[in-house]
Amino acid sequence: MNSNSLRLGFAAIAFGIASCGPMTTTAQAAEFSFTATNTTKSSITKVLVSEDKKTWGYFEIGKGIKPGATADLVWDKSTNSESCKQWVKAAYADGSESEPAKFDFCEDGLEIDF
Repeated sequence: MNSNSLRLGFAAIAFGIASCGPMTTTAQAAEFSFTATNTTKSSITKVLVSEDKKTWGYFEIGKGIKPGATADLVWDKSTNSESCKQWVKAAYADGSESEPAKFDFCEDGLEIDF
């Protein structure tokens, strides 16, 4: 696994991530995107993001991301004032969610495997 990717498991799998440092940059929607790959056996129905793990927004992913599929996701312009460092998790068709993990979405070539 390269430095730009991190595997997120099902919510039932214990998974620890060290918190990133202070948030000093702001995401610019027109400039930042990432690749999401579904490595599970259940379709991803939502990719959720949050600055504080309390209020969650989501990426528009149409009918979802099927098992084994990859999707390129782009930040919406409404997030321009938000930090690059955000918590992310996936919601699955079977009703489960992955554990939230923190990523720097300003990082070039960011890949997230769910």
